[in-house]
Amino acid sequence: MGWFTRWRRARILKRATLDAELWRRTVSRYPFLKALTDAERGRLKDRVILFLHEKSVQGAAGLRVRDEMRMSIAAQACMLILNLDFDYYRGWSEVIVYPDEFMARYDYVDENGVVHEVREPMTGESWPQGPVIVSWADAKEAGHGGGYNVVIHEFAHKLDMLNGDANGFPPLHADMSRDAWSQSLGAAYDDFCRRVDRGEETPIDTYAAENPAEFFAVMSEAFFEIPQAMQTSYPEIYRQLALFYRQDPALRLQRDAGMAPDTLRVTG
Repeated sequence: MGWFTRWRRARILKRATLDAELWRRTVSRYPFLKALTDAERGRLKDRVILFLHEKSVQGAAGLRVRDEMRMSIAAQACMLILNLDFDYYRGWSEVIVYPDEFMARYDYVDENGVVHEVREPMTGESWPQGPVIVSWADAKEAGHGGGYNVVIHEFAHKLDMLNGDANGFPPLHADMSRDAWSQSLGAAYDDFCRRVDRGEETPIDTYAAENPAEFFAVMSEAFFEIPQAMQTSYPEIYRQLALFYRQDPALRLQRDAGMAPDTLRVTG
């Protein structure tokens, strides 16, 4: 089916149109998008077209999802797979957007075999082979320099789940070392947890200390949102994420720093 999928997607891209003004505003809104080269921006645009064609972005709890919201979510989600195959987002088809935090309900069995029902407010959630769920109120906070990005966070979980449950160990490329990944992320996670326990200030969201899966997702947020701060704090993690995502956002922002705002161009 590989050849047919490639043919079908090429046909979609050939026939598709994207609102140029809406695309320009979306790219201009986020520093990690605005810093892209023309070639990268064109590739992202193709990913966004395919995403919006293959994935349904629907509102919940009375939220009416506008075109600008769909494009915003798609563009941020596709940044993670900018230099990866689109099939990294295979096996699911829906993004659900709540106006604000939503209540998650789930059961778990403790070590004594007792079943507990949990209800807690959440800003985002990802399910294996299921939807990605985000709060639009939180999604709007992205791109403000604080390192917080619920869309990137949840889609990082999706990548993590490609080889099973989310555990901070996504399927690595053939040219990456599993030992280097485990050692780098394991040491950094332990160090981060100690710093959080001591109450130290860190540019990285302390939610990363929750577990290795959340560590990977939060570090992915920082990788795109505040790459220079992350590179300074955890250079080895930055290097591993650069290898995995096949991107160097810190270098991209450094290069972009000398560009005037009016150099932004819409490709296609």
